[in-house]
Amino acid sequence: MNQLRCTHCGTVGLEPGYVEDTGRASFGFARWVPGFLQRNGFGVAKASGRPRWQLDAFRCPKCAHLELFAANPL
Repeated sequence: MNQLRCTHCGTVGLEPGYVEDTGRASFGFARWVPGFLQRNGFGVAKASGRPRWQLDAFRCPKCAHLELFAANPL
């Protein structure tokens, strides 16, 4: 069990997981992109040329709060 502590209720031992993205042309998982969200004329996010990071999620087994981390570049 990990020693991550919930920042909401203080419980130790968060459940690992990820945030799924099933949108059109998605890779199946969410990514973090630095900077503010910008959209093109069709409303699609513009992220060309920006680095992307894997988004890992940890769920508190007591209060269900999610902690998100972007520690691994893609």
